Amino acid sequence: MFRSTHRRTSLAALAAAGVLAAGLTACSSSGSGTSAAAPATTAPASSAAPSAASGTAAADQPFGAACAAVPKDGAGSFGGMAKDPVATAASNNPLLSTLVTAVKQAGLVDTLNSAQNITVFAPTNDAFAKIPKADLDALLADKAKLTKVLTYHVTPDRLAPAALPGSHKTLEGGNLTVTGSGEDFTVNGNSKVLCGNVQTANATVYIVDTVLMPTS
Repeated sequence: MFRSTHRRTSLAALAAAGVLAAGLTACSSSGSGTSAAAPATTAPASSAAPSAASGTAAADQPFGAACAAVPKDGAGSFGGMAKDPVATAASNNPLLSTLVTAVKQAGLVDTLNSAQNITVFAPTNDAFAKIPKADLDALLADKAKLTKVLTYHVTPDRLAPAALPGSHKTLEGGNLTVTGSGEDFTVNGNSKVLCGNVQTANATVYIVDTVLMPTS
């Protein structure tokens, strides 16, 4: 009687131990599978996002030392200029007051404001000051010649910085040539871009340090 009872107790203990071992093995297998899969699905996505976002933001920004002279807010700021067509935007920028006077003298305000997707190489006040006063006064008084000079500063395509290098047809009919890369560009060999990639409602503007003169 004692031996029979002892045998049943031993068999029950062995069965219980087997069930417990199987349960531990299953839990261990399931747990290791979950921990191995988690890093593979989550890590790559988080590491790729920041570089893509920062690259997009940088591409849209004005560049150049003279950009610091542009007002920080108001209609003459980069944000304010982006809301207005190019002639109106230039009239609010203190660096371009002589250019605005010339555009008005030539009767080109409406022409520039109504054009679509153009590029304007905009000489600063100091660029116009390089021209002897008598010559500048004569240019401003000659509407036909002034129109020719001003339209030579405009291309019919909206040029991003990466598309600047090369030869570009102007509204005047001649070509201008841009050399350089990155944030360092020169137009026709002598006019440096001081502040580039400035956006207006209908144009991209590159502020330059020398007035461009057509060859004919």
